[in-house]
Amino acid sequence: MAEVVEVLVPGGKATAGPPLGPALGPLGINVKAVVDEINVKTGSFNGMQVPVRIEVDAKKNFTISVGIPPTTALIKKEAGIEKGSGEPNTMVVGDLPLDAAVRIAQMKLDAMLSYDIRNAVKEVIGTCVSMGVTVDGKAPKQVLADIDAGSYDKAFV
Repeated sequence: MAEVVEVLVPGGKATAGPPLGPALGPLGINVKAVVDEINVKTGSFNGMQVPVRIEVDAKKNFTISVGIPPTTALIKKEAGIEKGSGEPNTMVVGDLPLDAAVRIAQMKLDAMLSYDIRNAVKEVIGTCVSMGVTVDGKAPKQVLADIDAGSYDKAFV
């Protein structure tokens, strides 16, 4: 029976301290080897919290699978902001280009409720509403209306 540990770690900067060390120590595996492999696999997500799943079998072999960071973390990275707005309806903290919203939607498509890229992009833009981030310099709700009207059809081909 395999033991499974699921944690959120900073991309490329995992350490043997919490949350990894205390979770992996009792399993009797080389924690440093696990941390090193996680850092290699999450290096491209530097500065973001990344979901990681570690499976340890009875022979103390481990398998690491790296998930995709939350949509909010991807939006913050693409928009170049530290955090979302405390007052999203009144204070704008950044701008997300539409092509970045499409890239995020493509990355997250398997984990989203949407069946196609158009609706996945609308989910990403909906997240921008609650973060106080504009899309292509417009209010996210306006961009959603424009998508429904067909103004951005070329972006989804």
